[in-house]
Amino acid sequence: MTRNLLLLVPGLVSLLVSLCAFGALESDQVMAELAAHPGGRARFVEKRYLAVLDKPVVASGEMLYRPPDYLEKRTLTPRPETMVLDHDTLSLERDKRKLTINLSRQPEAMAFIDSIRDTLSGNRQALIKNYAISLSGTIDKWVLTLLPRDPQIAALVLKITIGGSHGQVRNVEYLQADGDRSVLSIDPIEDK
Repeated sequence: MTRNLLLLVPGLVSLLVSLCAFGALESDQVMAELAAHPGGRARFVEKRYLAVLDKPVVASGEMLYRPPDYLEKRTLTPRPETMVLDHDTLSLERDKRKLTINLSRQPEAMAFIDSIRDTLSGNRQALIKNYAISLSGTIDKWVLTLLPRDPQIAALVLKITIGGSHGQVRNVEYLQADGDRSVLSIDPIEDK
């Protein structure tokens, strides 16, 4: 019996090496497809689960992404709001009030925002500066998990999980350190 198991070991090692190589290829392929994506428009639904509320807070609207560093989120319901991230500048507009923030002076906020921007642009090297990353699934349905390396960021966000297919991000989930979480579902709008 032991001899038979020993005969299987080289085959198992070979299979494990093949699976690891396949995983690395998938990771490179996912990042390459994300990097090649031209951007575009999408509809979104965001559900925020807050400990102080019995039901999630639901918002919906449209998003626009232009690689590598322009992201616009227009919330239409329950109340209009626009958020624009252009390079290192974040602009928020609600009820005719506008706030502009230079994020280069706020490294924790920048690292958090870059989790999405670096994923959308397929920039793996930038992601691994701020996060321990793991990728699972296949090119058709992948899940990227980001765990903050910086203790100051980890004090706010425990984990970011991003799911997608090929070069498109389809959902993003933030699990905050206080137990609250946010789930963003994204549905691309095909341009005609």
